[in-house]
Amino acid sequence: MRLAVIGLGRMGANISRRLMRGGHEIAGFDRDPERVAEVVQDGAAGAASLEEAVAKLEPPRIFWVMLPAGGPTDEAVMTLSAVAEPGDIIIDGGNSFFKDDIRRFAECSRRGIHYVDVGTSGGVWGLERGYCLMIGGDSDVVDRLDPIFETLAPGVGAISRTPGREGGDSRAERGYIHAGPAGAGHFVKMIHNGIEYGLMQAYAEGFDILKRRASETLPESERFDINLPDVAEVWRRGSVISSWLLDLCAIGLARDHDLAQFSGRVADSGEGQWTIDAAMEEAVPVNVLAAALFARYRSRTDDSFADKLLSAMRFGFGGHVEMPQ
Repeated sequence: MRLAVIGLGRMGANISRRLMRGGHEIAGFDRDPERVAEVVQDGAAGAASLEEAVAKLEPPRIFWVMLPAGGPTDEAVMTLSAVAEPGDIIIDGGNSFFKDDIRRFAECSRRGIHYVDVGTSGGVWGLERGYCLMIGGDSDVVDRLDPIFETLAPGVGAISRTPGREGGDSRAERGYIHAGPAGAGHFVKMIHNGIEYGLMQAYAEGFDILKRRASETLPESERFDINLPDVAEVWRRGSVISSWLLDLCAIGLARDHDLAQFSGRVADSGEGQWTIDAAMEEAVPVNVLAAALFARYRSRTDDSFADKLLSAMRFGFGGHVEMPQ
């Protein structure tokens, strides 16, 4: 299939590359000409504007928007919907608020344009590992886009089948789902990130406790100088708490034991807050997820070891963290 990718940051560029490796044709646009030049070197057709990206496609056109949530995505969708034609498809693959998707879907529908929201997980590793995709939109449009989603998704791989799942939708086993109507994809991704924050916070706090066991404030006989990289490494192998997030934690610890190069400020794209808002709307207690979000707020004024480790995990995954100049 041929599509335009709008926004060629770390994930947008790698999504373009994975699609091209799968035989799809890409027209890439970004406000930074250097990013466009990089994907052109990999085989994409470059565009100097959204309008040029539109002109490089034949109707019905497909546009994959990979921009920060809020204003940048709203602006791109508004511009595309003004120049697109009925039958064209706009895909938002970023981290948008699901209620914004519902609004955009209605606005695009009035123009005869299809809108699909895709919660995309995989970070900078997605180029090789594939992307876990959570999709919202009309069924017939999502089905039409299946070749794109199948290329981006990880596939079955080496993960064993879940007992009792026989007969279910095979797309879930291949790494992507049609979660429901407009907004459902980003809603599922929002909860995914809320859980991610909780898991990361648990790892960070646990390793902080291990580190502080060597404190001189404790009785000498009860002090332990624990090798944190070794602990992370052994937990990766056969432990019940092993995970991809622990892998990233181990990488951060192995590269620099004291994590001195990282700021303790932990970035939040907004999904943690949106998760808590949804929980309040539904009257669901979320003690762990709320505490993880509050810890991220605290990191704006604190600079603890746990916060530095969280920043290292986010940096390893491809998230945004504050690094010293």
